[in-house]
Amino acid sequence: MEDERIIQLFFNRSEMAIKELHHKYGKICHKLSFNILQSLQDVEECVNDAYLGVWNTVPPTHPNPLLAYVCRIVRNLSIKRYRSNTAQKRNSTYDVAISELEGCLATTKTVEEEVEVRELKELLYAFLDSLSKENRVIFVRRYWFTDSYEQIAKRVGMSEKNVSV
Repeated sequence: MEDERIIQLFFNRSEMAIKELHHKYGKICHKLSFNILQSLQDVEECVNDAYLGVWNTVPPTHPNPLLAYVCRIVRNLSIKRYRSNTAQKRNSTYDVAISELEGCLATTKTVEEEVEVRELKELLYAFLDSLSKENRVIFVRRYWFTDSYEQIAKRVGMSEKNVSV
Protein backbone atom coordinates (compact mmCIF):
# COMPACT_ATOMS: atom_id res chain seq x y z
CA MET A 1 0.00 0.00 0.00
CA GLU A 2 1.25 3.48 -0.82
CA ASP A 3 2.33 5.82 2.00
CA GLU A 4 -0.30 8.38 1.05
CA ARG A 5 -3.06 5.78 1.46
CA ILE A 6 -1.68 4.72 4.87
CA ILE A 7 -1.59 8.36 5.98
CA GLN A 8 -5.17 8.77 4.80
CA LEU A 9 -6.16 5.77 6.95
CA PHE A 10 -4.59 7.55 9.94
CA PHE A 11 -6.54 10.71 9.11
CA ASN A 12 -9.72 8.60 8.91
CA ARG A 13 -8.75 7.08 12.32
CA SER A 14 -8.95 3.58 10.87
CA GLU A 15 -7.19 0.86 12.85
CA MET A 16 -6.14 -0.60 9.50
CA ALA A 17 -3.58 2.22 9.36
CA ILE A 18 -1.42 0.57 12.03
CA LYS A 19 -1.77 -2.85 10.39
CA GLU A 20 -0.72 -1.43 7.01
CA LEU A 21 2.12 0.53 8.59
CA HIS A 22 3.35 -2.63 10.29
CA HIS A 23 2.98 -4.66 7.10
CA LYS A 24 4.98 -2.16 5.04
CA TYR A 25 7.62 -0.97 7.52
CA GLY A 26 7.54 -3.40 10.45
CA LYS A 27 10.73 -5.26 9.51
CA ILE A 28 12.70 -2.03 9.08
CA CYS A 29 11.44 -0.70 12.41
CA HIS A 30 12.28 -3.93 14.22
CA LYS A 31 15.77 -4.09 12.72
CA LEU A 32 16.51 -0.47 13.57
CA SER A 33 15.37 -0.93 17.15
CA PHE A 34 17.17 -4.28 17.53
CA ASN A 35 20.47 -2.75 16.38
CA ILE A 36 20.21 -0.39 19.34
CA LEU A 37 18.60 -2.56 22.01
CA GLN A 38 19.64 -6.17 21.24
CA SER A 39 16.53 -7.39 23.08
CA LEU A 40 13.47 -8.71 21.23
CA GLN A 41 11.13 -7.86 24.10
CA ASP A 42 12.34 -4.25 24.27
CA VAL A 43 12.17 -4.01 20.47
CA GLU A 44 8.53 -5.13 20.44
CA GLU A 45 7.63 -2.54 23.07
CA CYS A 46 9.47 0.29 21.32
CA VAL A 47 8.01 -0.50 17.90
CA ASN A 48 4.49 -0.77 19.34
CA ASP A 49 5.02 2.51 21.20
CA ALA A 50 6.19 4.05 17.93
CA TYR A 51 3.01 2.92 16.19
CA LEU A 52 1.03 4.53 19.00
CA GLY A 53 3.14 7.67 18.58
CA VAL A 54 2.27 7.79 14.89
CA TRP A 55 -1.40 7.22 15.72
CA ASN A 56 -1.31 10.14 18.19
CA THR A 57 0.49 12.56 15.85
CA VAL A 58 -1.14 11.80 12.49
CA PRO A 59 -3.28 13.89 12.18
CA PRO A 60 -2.48 16.79 12.39
CA THR A 61 1.01 15.95 11.09
CA HIS A 62 1.20 14.81 7.48
CA PRO A 63 4.61 13.09 7.39
CA ASN A 64 6.51 13.00 4.13
CA PRO A 65 8.25 10.60 3.81
CA LEU A 66 6.40 8.28 6.14
CA LEU A 67 9.29 5.83 6.56
CA ALA A 68 11.66 8.52 7.86
CA TYR A 69 8.97 9.76 10.25
CA VAL A 70 8.33 6.30 11.68
CA CYS A 71 12.05 5.45 11.87
CA ARG A 72 12.77 8.64 13.76
CA ILE A 73 10.14 7.77 16.36
CA VAL A 74 11.39 4.18 16.64
CA ARG A 75 15.00 5.32 16.93
CA ASN A 76 14.24 7.95 19.58
CA LEU A 77 12.20 5.51 21.66
CA SER A 78 14.88 2.83 21.30
CA ILE A 79 17.63 5.21 22.38
CA LYS A 80 15.54 6.30 25.35
CA ARG A 81 15.00 2.65 26.32
CA TYR A 82 18.68 1.89 25.74
CA ARG A 83 19.74 4.70 28.07
CA SER A 84 17.30 3.47 30.68
CA ASN A 85 18.52 -0.12 30.35
CA THR A 86 22.20 0.74 30.46
CA ALA A 87 22.29 3.42 33.12
CA GLN A 88 25.54 2.87 35.04
CA LYS A 89 26.55 0.14 32.54
CA ARG A 90 28.41 0.04 29.26
CA ASN A 91 26.96 -1.90 26.33
CA SER A 92 29.53 -1.94 23.53
CA THR A 93 27.09 -2.54 20.66
CA TYR A 94 25.64 0.95 20.54
CA ASP A 95 28.28 2.77 22.59
CA VAL A 96 31.00 2.02 20.05
CA ALA A 97 29.04 3.68 17.22
CA ILE A 98 28.22 6.70 19.37
CA SER A 99 31.75 7.02 20.75
CA GLU A 100 33.07 7.23 17.18
CA LEU A 101 30.99 10.41 16.73
CA GLU A 102 31.46 11.73 20.27
CA GLY A 103 33.83 14.53 19.34
CA CYS A 104 31.41 15.84 16.71
CA LEU A 105 28.20 15.88 18.70
CA ALA A 106 27.09 19.11 20.31
CA THR A 107 24.53 19.61 23.05
CA THR A 108 21.62 22.05 22.82
CA LYS A 109 21.76 23.68 26.25
CA THR A 110 22.79 27.21 25.22
CA VAL A 111 22.13 29.46 22.24
CA GLU A 112 25.75 29.10 21.18
CA GLU A 113 25.50 25.33 21.27
CA GLU A 114 22.26 25.43 19.26
CA VAL A 115 24.03 27.49 16.62
CA GLU A 116 26.84 24.93 16.62
CA VAL A 117 24.29 22.15 16.14
CA ARG A 118 22.77 24.01 13.19
CA GLU A 119 26.22 24.53 11.68
CA LEU A 120 27.12 20.88 12.32
CA LYS A 121 23.92 19.85 10.57
CA GLU A 122 24.81 21.95 7.53
CA LEU A 123 28.35 20.55 7.53
CA LEU A 124 27.00 17.02 7.81
CA TYR A 125 24.69 17.56 4.84
CA ALA A 126 27.57 19.02 2.83
CA PHE A 127 29.76 16.10 3.86
CA LEU A 128 27.11 13.55 2.84
CA ASP A 129 26.63 15.34 -0.49
CA SER A 130 30.36 15.05 -1.15
CA LEU A 131 30.37 11.26 -0.66
CA SER A 132 29.77 8.66 -3.30
CA LYS A 133 26.47 6.82 -3.00
CA GLU A 134 28.27 3.75 -1.61
CA ASN A 135 30.11 5.74 1.08
CA ARG A 136 26.92 7.63 1.96
CA VAL A 137 25.13 4.30 2.45
CA ILE A 138 27.97 3.05 4.66
CA PHE A 139 27.90 6.23 6.77
CA VAL A 140 24.12 6.26 7.22
CA ARG A 141 23.92 2.52 7.90
CA ARG A 142 26.61 2.85 10.58
CA TYR A 143 25.59 6.03 12.35
CA TRP A 144 21.81 6.17 11.82
CA PHE A 145 20.82 2.50 11.70
CA THR A 146 23.81 1.42 13.87
CA ASP A 147 24.51 -1.57 11.66
CA SER A 148 27.67 -3.50 12.47
CA TYR A 149 30.62 -3.44 10.08
CA GLU A 150 29.79 -7.02 9.17
CA GLN A 151 26.19 -6.17 8.25
CA ILE A 152 27.27 -3.17 6.18
CA ALA A 153 29.99 -5.18 4.42
CA LYS A 154 27.44 -7.78 3.35
CA ARG A 155 25.03 -5.07 2.15
CA VAL A 156 27.58 -3.21 0.01
CA GLY A 157 29.78 -6.16 -0.99
CA MET A 158 32.97 -4.98 0.68
CA SER A 159 35.26 -6.37 3.33
CA GLU A 160 34.66 -5.40 6.95
CA LYS A 161 38.06 -3.70 7.04
CA ASN A 162 37.20 -1.48 4.06
CA VAL A 163 33.88 -0.58 5.62
CA SER A 164 35.51 0.33 8.94
CA VAL A 165 37.97 2.63 7.16
